[in-house]
Amino acid sequence: MNPKTIVQKIWQSHIVDSLGANEVLLYIDLHLLHEINTPPAFDGLKEKGIKVHRPDRTLSTEDHNTPTTSVINIKKDPLTWTQINLLRRNCELHGIKHNKLGSYEQGITHVIAPEQGRVLPGMTLVCCDSHTTTHGAFGALAFGIGTSQVEHVLATQTLRAIPFKTMCIHVDGKLSVNIDAKDLALSIIRKIGTGGGQGYIIEYRGSAITSLSIEQRMTLCNMTVEAGASAGIISPDDTTISYLQEALAKRQIDVSQEMIQEWLSYATDQEAKFDKYVHMNAEKIQPMITWGTNPSQVVTLGEIIPFVEKITDPSECLAAQQAIEYMGLQEGTTVSMLPINNVFIGSCTNGRIEDLRIVASLLKHHKVHSDVHMLIVPGSMAVYRQAINEGLDKIFKRAGADFRCLSGCSLCVGLNSDKLTPGKRVVSTSNRNFEGRQGSKVRTHITSPRIATLSAIKGHIATVDDLGLLNNE
Repeated sequence: MNPKTIVQKIWQSHIVDSLGANEVLLYIDLHLLHEINTPPAFDGLKEKGIKVHRPDRTLSTEDHNTPTTSVINIKKDPLTWTQINLLRRNCELHGIKHNKLGSYEQGITHVIAPEQGRVLPGMTLVCCDSHTTTHGAFGALAFGIGTSQVEHVLATQTLRAIPFKTMCIHVDGKLSVNIDAKDLALSIIRKIGTGGGQGYIIEYRGSAITSLSIEQRMTLCNMTVEAGASAGIISPDDTTISYLQEALAKRQIDVSQEMIQEWLSYATDQEAKFDKYVHMNAEKIQPMITWGTNPSQVVTLGEIIPFVEKITDPSECLAAQQAIEYMGLQEGTTVSMLPINNVFIGSCTNGRIEDLRIVASLLKHHKVHSDVHMLIVPGSMAVYRQAINEGLDKIFKRAGADFRCLSGCSLCVGLNSDKLTPGKRVVSTSNRNFEGRQGSKVRTHITSPRIATLSAIKGHIATVDDLGLLNNE
């Protein structure tokens, strides 16, 4: 038997039919929905007189444009209420489980599905959202789809697909203290570029990857799309099994040895071959922060913004020129010490309980700078309840941070009232720093929860010298 990668195993086990020209019909195990982009798909079903084929394999939530302060505010914006009301009605009509804002299991779609034990090794999973790649942390083949594809999956529980090439990013060694998956993700994107993964599914391998917690793995896989890849995936191991045993126990599901053996059987075979290899040394990775307007425009703390004239690639040179102008920077300087107005902790990248614990560990003995508004939004209502149970909310409040009581995408996507006004400079734990992403003319610097919190305390983007605070916590 030929050795296979996890992607090959999942792909081959989910083919329903061959459509010719290398295209197949792929069975989808789980379909995630949210209020953005889904109304046209349901309208298409209605026009054709079709019902949702497998509502039991569909999970819906409200997250993208929802308020984070009060459920009452959901009706203040007509567009928001129209989208959410349509989703509620469509889910009720088709018998789909839907999580309303503020309800017990509501939250960001890429946070609630894993924590509820709905994402398992060997699954195929889709959502009309590019950061569906998050779920690859469990050894699932997960990727974003378009609105027309949403309709197709709702109607048939299948998807027309063409095989991807495979890339192995092998990270050896051990990450240094206070370096986490966000720094690793930004380092990878810097190395291969925002288009480096185009046409590939990336599998992350190596000792540095297996040492990551599941939540850290989710952060890494979440950022895979920022490197242009269609999906990111990590082979299941004991860490995966432990997380799933706990998550499934909450749903009164016992994990049998047969289930464990099946999950682990999807792991990439030792001698399997990839189309492309990238090797990295974990010990060389440092705290990272973006300076520009795409995730590959990133530096280590204290490193200078590149001189445009030294950038040889014409498109990268133009992108750098435009980014420097938009961000209000000067080439050859550092972003450290730049005064900031806002800090955002949250999103499907860094809105989980481990992220909030890191933030609390720093704020426990420090206060948020008087010139900074620090917004902390839990990734799910389960994360919110856990933070309350652990007393993290009290730490946030004493430090002067704004800890929201509702979960949602919030400032990450800037579709709700949390978006900022023009000219603000924000340090964010989200995944994208595009122009206008967090509000018109807002300047966004992406980094880890540690560096974001440190910046909130200092009132400026953290410096190398400021890192000493991390060692004292």
